[in-house]
Amino acid sequence: MTEPPRLPGGGFAAWSRDRLALARRGAEECGDVWQLEPGVYVAAAAAPCEAVLRRAQDFPKASSPLFPPLKRSSGAPTPEERAHAHAARMRGLRPQAVAARIGEIAPGTARFVDQWPTGQDVEILPPARHALAEIGVRYLFSEDAPTLLPFASQLFLAREVLVRPSRWAWPRWIPTPARRFRTRQQVAFTNALRPIVRRRRSSGRLGDDMLGQMLRPSSRYGLLPEEAILDTLPGITVATFETPSRAAGWILLHLARHPQAADRVAAEAALLPADPAATTSTHLDSLQYTQALVREVLRLHPPSWLLTRRARRRTQLAGYTIDAGSTVLVCPYTAHRDAREHSEPDRFQPERWLDDSGSPARPGVFLSFGTGPHGCEGAALAMAMLTLLTAQTARRYRLSEPPGPEPGYQVTTFEGLAIVGLRLRATLRSRGWSRFQ
Repeated sequence: MTEPPRLPGGGFAAWSRDRLALARRGAEECGDVWQLEPGVYVAAAAAPCEAVLRRAQDFPKASSPLFPPLKRSSGAPTPEERAHAHAARMRGLRPQAVAARIGEIAPGTARFVDQWPTGQDVEILPPARHALAEIGVRYLFSEDAPTLLPFASQLFLAREVLVRPSRWAWPRWIPTPARRFRTRQQVAFTNALRPIVRRRRSSGRLGDDMLGQMLRPSSRYGLLPEEAILDTLPGITVATFETPSRAAGWILLHLARHPQAADRVAAEAALLPADPAATTSTHLDSLQYTQALVREVLRLHPPSWLLTRRARRRTQLAGYTIDAGSTVLVCPYTAHRDAREHSEPDRFQPERWLDDSGSPARPGVFLSFGTGPHGCEGAALAMAMLTLLTAQTARRYRLSEPPGPEPGYQVTTFEGLAIVGLRLRATLRSRGWSRFQ
């Protein structure tokens, strides 16, 4: 059996100390695939990362949802129910569905900008997350969003508590305090959602939001059972604003650090309608540089920077033999810094996405939303939210970091690549500023 090279001084002890540095060192010293410890491998380059994510039969995604289905009399969801629920969600999340509702997404990004205090250093991620949560929950539940938003916020808090680093790895069946808290919040959200589902079905007014799409019968599966709807929505509700919230911090930081790029975004955004509700998919498509900037930030700082897969059977990866049961860590963070795919890979250069060679559809080039059968369902929604948030912010403000040599934030890598405690200052752009300057 041919084993990938193993990084000296690696293993989980070193991994827990500085994950980003160790991943980068492994990619540089050991190549495309390397061994962290026996039975644990890291896919570090673009090609093997793409291969693992697309070969779902060989490397299936582990079934360990943060919001597992609640106990019910009918038992666990069947494979058919899970497939039906996925198809129903995608009716509301596919790019065409998102494009049709841009006018509902844009006002939330404008409200975030309107509420940003100017002339003072502000910890900006909490209000950004709240704004994105409002947008995401409204996208899912329309007029019922105000009822469900407080419960969605508690679901997010439950997730944060659940994924905090711990000295102990408890078996899944042990009801730890964090898991009990998670279950209480999931039950509360489900209890608030259940009467909404029943009211819509009994009235026949299903709605055009994602919940309405899930309530519509499928020609293949028929009606999705109520419990299957209630099982699937806690996770997707948190997902609509969790990853965008991580990404928003990095985007706002880059607007502050790259004022010329921010000016170019502002020039594009100047053409957006004065009334955000009048924004259409055509306006969104016109924000080409803004989308390139968002994609470049996501390349350099992918929120889901490390994905876990387990080999179902003995197989080959990048010329190495991977035994059944082995864990393979897919690392978009290092894949995005593969010089074979991106010239000057550590350089912030949004323009790389504006020419034909920078197509995100090229294999391995852009993995921030995953790829293959388990790619992110909400990728189109996340890109729309982040693009409009970026455009509205740059249109109104110039951003800057607090003075001083030390960064005003901390980088965290547990569960996702994020910055904590980010403080920025917003200064209004002058009235005379225009896209011709």
